[in-house]
Amino acid sequence: CPLCVLLQEPSLYTVKAVFILDNDGNRLLSKYYDPELYPSMKEQKTFESNIFNKTHKADNEIAFLEGMTIVYKSSIDLFFYVAGSAQENELMLMSVLNCLFESLSQILRKNVERRCLLDNMEGVLLVVDEIIDGGVILESDPQQVLQKVNYRADDNPLSEHSVAQHITEKLALTTNVSLTSHQPSLHTARCSVLPNTYDTITTELLHSVRSV
Repeated sequence: CPLCVLLQEPSLYTVKAVFILDNDGNRLLSKYYDPELYPSMKEQKTFESNIFNKTHKADNEIAFLEGMTIVYKSSIDLFFYVAGSAQENELMLMSVLNCLFESLSQILRKNVERRCLLDNMEGVLLVVDEIIDGGVILESDPQQVLQKVNYRADDNPLSEHSVAQHITEKLALTTNVSLTSHQPSLHTARCSVLPNTYDTITTELLHSVRSV
C-alpha cells in the first residue's frame, strides 16, 4: 500500500543493478547487487531485453518495469541503465547514471561508443566499482571517481595487473583476507570478490581486457 511505502525505512543499498547494452540490446557489462534479484543469467538477460525493448526508442529518461525504477541514457550505439527499487529516489539513481556517463566520457576521450568502451573495459570496471559498492553509492562526482582510480585521459591504459591488484585490495578490505605476493588473474578476482554481488561480463569483454 502507498502508506507502507512511505513508512518504509530508507536503505543505503540504493542501486539494484547497472548494465550497459549495445544498440542491438546485447549485454556488454552488467552488475547485479541484490542476490535475490534475477539470480540466474537467463533471468537477468530477460530483464535486460525487456527494459531495452521498452526504452531504446523512447525519449524519456525514466522507466518502470517489474517493480523496478530504471533511469537510462544513450550515446551513439550504447545504452546505460541504473536500476533501483520501485520506491527509490529517481534523483539518486540519476546522479549515479550521470556520474557513470561523465566518468566514462573522460576516460574514453568523449568517444562514448561500443568499440572504445570494449578497448578500455579495464577502466570502465574500475569506474563502476568506485561509484557503487554492493549497491551502496560511494561517489557521484566524476572528478573524484577518476582520481580514485588514478586514471587520467593522458595516461596509459591500466594493465590487467593493475586491475587485479585493485580488486585484490577490495577483496582484502571486504573479507579481511591478507594480501599475498601472488596476484590472482582478472577472471579469478572478478569471480571471487563479494559473493553476494552478481558480477557478469561477456567473454568478449574479458578477452578485450586481457589483450590490452
